[in-house]
Amino acid sequence: MTIAKGKRPRDPNQLAKWIVEQSTAEPVPQAPGQEPFSLSSYMAAMGRKGGMVGGKRRLVTMTTAQRKKAAAKAARARWGSRKTEK
Repeated sequence: MTIAKGKRPRDPNQLAKWIVEQSTAEPVPQAPGQEPFSLSSYMAAMGRKGGMVGGKRRLVTMTTAQRKKAAAKAARARWGSRKTEK
């Protein structure tokens, strides 16, 4: 008996059999050093990859004048007038 997409059987006897199989199933052994799948860690890795690729690709596509303009803007944001807290 195959149960697709998590649907439980309607017949009480088949349902009882399915519940027993689910509750007594052996966990799938994992290779040593392998972490369980985590969606958040996967998405974090994807974000890091995009960040690593983006700057290099942007450097290749920008002209010298555009790079200077972006650097000046970054310097102003970094070192421009700052409000002092009292």
